[in-house]
Amino acid sequence: MKNPLTLDIYTKRTKAYEEDVRGSFFRDQTAIIHSTAFRRMKHKTQVFYAPKNDHICTRIEHVMHVATIAKSICKGLNYNGWNLDVEMSFAIGLGHDLGHAPFGHDGESILNKLVGDDFSFIHEIQSYRVVEYLANNGNGLNLTYGVKDGIITHNGEKFEQKLKPQSIPNELDKIVNRRVIPSSYEGCIVRFSDKIAYLGRDIEDAIMAKVIKESQIPDDVKNKIGTTNSKIIDAFVNDIINTSKNTDFISFSDEKYDLILQIRDFNYKYIYLNDKEKIFPNAQKMLSQIFIFLGEIYEKFKNDFEKYSNSNLSIIRHFGSYLESMYHFYGDNTDTRLILADYISGMTDYYAIKAIKQITIPKSII
Repeated sequence: MKNPLTLDIYTKRTKAYEEDVRGSFFRDQTAIIHSTAFRRMKHKTQVFYAPKNDHICTRIEHVMHVATIAKSICKGLNYNGWNLDVEMSFAIGLGHDLGHAPFGHDGESILNKLVGDDFSFIHEIQSYRVVEYLANNGNGLNLTYGVKDGIITHNGEKFEQKLKPQSIPNELDKIVNRRVIPSSYEGCIVRFSDKIAYLGRDIEDAIMAKVIKESQIPDDVKNKIGTTNSKIIDAFVNDIINTSKNTDFISFSDEKYDLILQIRDFNYKYIYLNDKEKIFPNAQKMLSQIFIFLGEIYEKFKNDFEKYSNSNLSIIRHFGSYLESMYHFYGDNTDTRLILADYISGMTDYYAIKAIKQITIPKSII
């Protein structure tokens, strides 16, 4: 099975670039790995805020899981006669969450509220914004169209049973919501891989963090695919390969799709949403604190937007340095909210905590 678009569309870059021995998509991988946004993901929340346990998954581990799962599915389908680019799928996986805010989806939701009803913060679109515009001091990473298309359309929160790429190229700069389908099979595969990667791992982390007990996992899931991340990944990867190999779409079987929905519902009830209060009584308190943290950071940076050079806070002076280095990109007419969203979403959990400490705790008298 081949992609609906020609190779030259997927390998096209915004700026002319003479390809080298690495090939188009492996070059994209190296550009992503060397970017500041990628390195910051090691200190960004996947599910649990600012984890001090080395074994709890962070955002950078999550994207590595997604990349390897996507590559495995591509290799499995190629073994069965498909013609997919494993390097392209791996690059999309590496870059799909580069625009995620600190404190995971809670941080994304809070930042979306702070910027106002007429301006949305969506991490898929922000990830595209990072690779196309913000990275490398406002010059972008100059990735291929195929990788950027997979990044902006990865939508890890929508659970389709099957997916087929669009037959016309997406206009990436015009995408404003999550309703757009990838224009490549590799992009569709990453969209599935994102869900496979986080559902099983989040269960393992929640058990380790004593948020849930293994006995609470639905019996159907335990009996048919097990409760460990490795077994869950193995079951779903093989299912997608076997279900999709003789079709023209990427799909779960009916049985595995029902199981993935059961895991999704369980995770949302006991790990992601407020029902976890029953076994994790500090959850709502932590969420309220994050809302206060990001709210105070947002207001402080907004109020000091034009006074950074005279600030006694290092975080504000650093923000000023950012504004100066990015002036060629933002100019004088960019909405302040957009700049604040760019800057705050680029923070790690720990830098956001450092910022709130500087804002709220008086400086010692020397």
